[in-house]
Amino acid sequence: PVDTKEAAYDDVLPNGTLVKKGWRLTYHVYAMGRSEKIWGSDWAEFRPERWLSLDEDGKWSFVGMDIYNYPVFQAGPRVCIGKEMAFLQMKRVVAGIMRQFRVVPTMVEGVEPEYTAYLTSLMKGGFPVKIEKRSHT
Repeated sequence: PVDTKEAAYDDVLPNGTLVKKGWRLTYHVYAMGRSEKIWGSDWAEFRPERWLSLDEDGKWSFVGMDIYNYPVFQAGPRVCIGKEMAFLQMKRVVAGIMRQFRVVPTMVEGVEPEYTAYLTSLMKGGFPVKIEKRSHT
């Protein structure tokens, strides 16, 4: 969730910031995912339409975002080699589970999940859910 890079040579960032060879830059992916500047004032809302577009035929299509806005798999020449496999596994698991079950969060009302900084982003104590079988009528 926090990553550091070291400049191999002098460079200038797109906003004009000078970066000298050997300087280290750190960015915090968790914070970037909650940035109002990047995602807007409704950054905390679950809005899948951020990444979808409805065409004139009524079909949804995925809209790619700038990978540098939320680089959970890195970006550019250092992109994670397992990224595509992770996406494939995620889609298969979600499709398999969501077809047969509803996954219902069981957090206590008013209790906010607590973030734990680790190699990957975690919630302290996990994310409690209840699994309900879907009725197919």
